[in-house]
Amino acid sequence: MRHGKKVNHLGRKTAHRKAMLANMACSLIEHKRINTTVAKAKALKQFIEPLVTKSKAENNTTTVESTHNRRIVFSRLRSKEAVAELFGDVASKIGDRPGGYTRIIKLGNRLGDNADMAMIELVDYNELYNAGKPAKKKSTRRSRRGKASAPAAPAPEVTNSEEE
Repeated sequence: MRHGKKVNHLGRKTAHRKAMLANMACSLIEHKRINTTVAKAKALKQFIEPLVTKSKAENNTTTVESTHNRRIVFSRLRSKEAVAELFGDVASKIGDRPGGYTRIIKLGNRLGDNADMAMIELVDYNELYNAGKPAKKKSTRRSRRGKASAPAAPAPEVTNSEEE
């Protein structure tokens, strides 16, 4: 039974687990997808989703709140480059998504120890899954007024030689 068990400890002490999740989150932000075990992928999903939400909220808040969000995210990630990437490119790409920023795809078992493997990725960066949705086309307005009408050629007269 798992009463009250909110966090998967992953067989590690607290400091090791937090450092591992921070490193995995930085790799995910940098590479947009990583391969890991299913248990670590699920733990990483819980770790990174609130951070992405904080980065997305930067555009809707004041400068004090956005600075505060950057500091909170930096305290969890511990990488200045990852925070800059998260608040820049990633936040602009997922700005309209209400949640569910990551996707876990199971890959099978690892050869060495038969561990369940999975790929975790940022949802908006996979073009294969987004290919099913039709992209918004730019509608260009075409005016009929701009066309110059050519003079109509006279229609050839049809003669019926059989009737005569």
